[in-house]
Amino acid sequence: MNCNVEIRKAERQDVPLLLKFIRGIARYAQMEDEVIASPDVLEREMFDEHRAEAVFAVVDGREVGFALYFYNFSTFIGHSGLYLEDLFVWPEERGKGYGKTLLLHLVKTAHEHHCGRMEWMSLDWNKPSNDFYRSLGAVPIDDCTVYRLDVTALERLSK
Repeated sequence: MNCNVEIRKAERQDVPLLLKFIRGIARYAQMEDEVIASPDVLEREMFDEHRAEAVFAVVDGREVGFALYFYNFSTFIGHSGLYLEDLFVWPEERGKGYGKTLLLHLVKTAHEHHCGRMEWMSLDWNKPSNDFYRSLGAVPIDDCTVYRLDVTALERLSK
């Protein structure tokens, strides 16, 4: 594992870089056509409304990975939780411990904020990531199905 990695919190001027990472993870997941986020939306949602936060893994002045997360709340445990929306390391930088460093940084963040748990979603076909998560002791929740209402459904149902 590379000890020279620093974790840096994303700032407003990082919006173009955040979008670059978002497009990178979308390309990796073969979902690039689903990215509709714009710089204006990211800036408003993340830095004006504070709905999400992000950190970068930085090596020798280069951002090699990022993680985007937000806090949710569990009624069952009565505590907030940290939800990891995206964790992505550039393909040429994988295998050097940067993803693990990002994930462990978020584990510490969750612990410091007294979160009752940390959760994320991983695509079933992404065996390298799923093996990595399991190696850390994360367990898949097999008895749940993720449901989603997209913006079209939200608009239709809100009338």
